[in-house]
Amino acid sequence: MRFNVPTFFLALTLATFSLAGCAKRHELPASAGLNEDDDAFCRANNVAAGSPEYVACRKDRDVQRSNAITRTDKKQRDLGEYMLNNPVRP
Repeated sequence: MRFNVPTFFLALTLATFSLAGCAKRHELPASAGLNEDDDAFCRANNVAAGSPEYVACRKDRDVQRSNAITRTDKKQRDLGEYMLNNPVRP
């Protein structure tokens, strides 16, 4: 059985791009606890839509979400840096 080298690399490239499309960044981590709808959260706390308290509530939720994403990205970068600086050699 002979391998057709260009076909093999083309298939490998397509598989790589397909799998890379599954990896998403800037997603909210499941453990962040901010998975519910911001509008529903603010209204559940008896804040009327359009009021200054409602706007502040939505901004607070945005800040919390941004902080959670930043923490997750930092942990991922730290792990990558640790793996580069501490290779395991059997």
